[in-house]
Amino acid sequence: MDTGKLTEKLYETVKKILKKSPRCHDWEHTERVINNALLIAKKEDCDLLVVELGALLHDVARADEISIKGKICHARQGAKITDDILKKQHVDKELRTKIVRCVRRHRYRSSQKPESIEEKIVYDADKLDSLGAVGIGRSFLFAGRIGAKVHNKMDVALSSKTYTENDTAYREYLVKQRLLPSKMLTRRGRKIAKKRLAFMKKFFDEINREVYD
Repeated sequence: MDTGKLTEKLYETVKKILKKSPRCHDWEHTERVINNALLIAKKEDCDLLVVELGALLHDVARADEISIKGKICHARQGAKITDDILKKQHVDKELRTKIVRCVRRHRYRSSQKPESIEEKIVYDADKLDSLGAVGIGRSFLFAGRIGAKVHNKMDVALSSKTYTENDTAYREYLVKQRLLPSKMLTRRGRKIAKKRLAFMKKFFDEINREVYD
């Protein structure tokens, strides 16, 4: 198998799929996740091809999930789509299975946790793009797309549901992002996550002062 040609074809395929994705989960998000994954992989004994292709394909079903307000799991659906894509490219079963598992197990809110080092790297790489300055920007993009407010108080945010007007960027920070460093599965991922979270805390402390003090 010519891995160079395979990778090139898969990049083309994923770029086409992600054209229908909202900006918070578009091709640029996937590109950043790939970069994060390769950065973490430098410090790990892993299969770089599995890491790169797992990161590349991790969000192929995200647009489907968002379009029906989270009624399907994009990780499970994405794993099925990934398997079909790889079969069409005649990828052997062993490699295909490793990549599919990266996609299926990358989601934060999932009962299927990463097991292999490649799965853990893709998981961490995706979470890193939810943190720091980029994470703040993506959270506001998502909140704006679903019609959420710019900001709300902690008690309101924590008691609200997803895809409502109170599903703000602050809510995402409270219910998910501030917990991510402790959920990271690689040493390098954890180190980067802590640094990015510190920036986020300063930002939300400031917006709370501006709005409520």
